[in-house]
Amino acid sequence: MGKRDFADTVVVVTGASSGFGRGVALELADVGARVVLAARREQALDELACECQARGGQALPVPTDVSRQSDVEKLAQAAISTFGSVDVWINDAGVAALGRFEDVPLADHLQVILTNLVGVINGSWYAVRHFRERRRGTLINIASALGKMPAPYYGSYVASKFGIVGINGVLRQELALAKLKNVKVCTVMPMSHDTPIFDHMGNYTGHEVQPIPPLYDEHNVIKAVMRLIKHPKNEIIVGRVGKLLKAARGLLRNPVDRMMARNSHRALIKKSPPASDRRGNVFEPMRYGAAVSGGRRRRSRRRVKA
Repeated sequence: MGKRDFADTVVVVTGASSGFGRGVALELADVGARVVLAARREQALDELACECQARGGQALPVPTDVSRQSDVEKLAQAAISTFGSVDVWINDAGVAALGRFEDVPLADHLQVILTNLVGVINGSWYAVRHFRERRRGTLINIASALGKMPAPYYGSYVASKFGIVGINGVLRQELALAKLKNVKVCTVMPMSHDTPIFDHMGNYTGHEVQPIPPLYDEHNVIKAVMRLIKHPKNEIIVGRVGKLLKAARGLLRNPVDRMMARNSHRALIKKSPPASDRRGNVFEPMRYGAAVSGGRRRRSRRRVKA
């Protein structure tokens, strides 16, 4: 992808302060895009905007809590008033509260839904209205492989990701009925990838947070999103095991669900050391963990070498 391909492209990225969002923003800056950066952490956004500009892109940081409709409205207005229009909108902001369903405080469950699902609905509403007016544009919503197959201890997170998969399907149907073939809606469904989410999420399991294995390189998802900007597709799962499980679940739903439950329980409970409860970033952003990578794969390799 060359700079000429992206020189006039305006992209809104929510959840830009770390993980996939930050990684995509930096990749877009490298190819000269104009990036509108949204997240709750104002200082992290300002630092990212400087880094994007140093790489050759234009960047507009807009502190945003996606669960608040008024914040997302201001985000859309800032993007359009600054750059004239939006070509791509990426909804990546997300939180999680891990634990047995009844052990997670109800307020935490509800906030996960507000951030992950209502936040995506907020962003998608403004994006699709704008794209309908222009008769073109690409909406990319980051869901999860857990939006296709459930896993224990991820109750409200799974519900939110199933919801994202569902609303994206509705949007594609409505756009097809309106014959708006140049307005695209893409769903990205990653397996576990090495971002700071596992250090940020709320945890009520009584054990240290562990990803459901295998844990993939976070850059797989970043590259996939960059490809979708140029060549949109309806749905993609990132992570080979996820693709296999989705196919298998279509034929053998109950056995695959039982296997998913056993593997998740083994990783999150049986093999994980005890830990105290924490609320994580469900209600307030964390002061640490503003990188693209969570560093878990790197630490694991060091342990193996030692």
